[in-house]
Amino acid sequence: MSNPVSALGHASFDGFAKISEIGPLGMITLRAKPDVKGLAKAVKAAVGLGLPAQRQIEVAGDNAVAWMSPDEYLLVLPYDQTGAAMAAIDKALKGEHYLAVVVSDARAVFRVQGGKADQVIAKLAPVDFAKLGPKEIRRTRTAQVAAAFWAQDDGYTLVCFRSVASYVMGLLSHSAMAGSELD
Repeated sequence: MSNPVSALGHASFDGFAKISEIGPLGMITLRAKPDVKGLAKAVKAAVGLGLPAQRQIEVAGDNAVAWMSPDEYLLVLPYDQTGAAMAAIDKALKGEHYLAVVVSDARAVFRVQGGKADQVIAKLAPVDFAKLGPKEIRRTRTAQVAAAFWAQDDGYTLVCFRSVASYVMGLLSHSAMAGSELD
């Protein structure tokens, strides 16, 4: 197995918010209807967390599980733990109808940090940040590309397809340029 490489070599930008590409992270897309026997057990075995409510994310340390759609969850964990997580999912859901795929290398992950981090994303995504809950994940468009983001620590974590990582980094950096704050 080759060594994982981040999409942009850990690129960063400092403006009125700090933008950092933080990959590679382990990510598994798990598709299963909510009533599949063993689903909660599989997620718990894979990332140590319970199933999130609709449009929510559960985060503990380096692990997270996000509700992405009525039959889709995104599991986030350290890159080198995806093999063990997949084995745990397969064991817990043996005989059930589901799909689990490691998508780590198909994604790019960014952190937007600082007191005005919400402004960076607000310029790019049609989201009312005043109504965004603390455990809410939002799937939306960032300019013209699909992305998902959630509040974490002193900012936001944003996930997009790796193929558009450079474009998204440019969008985020431009949006965070000093002098372009919304206030």
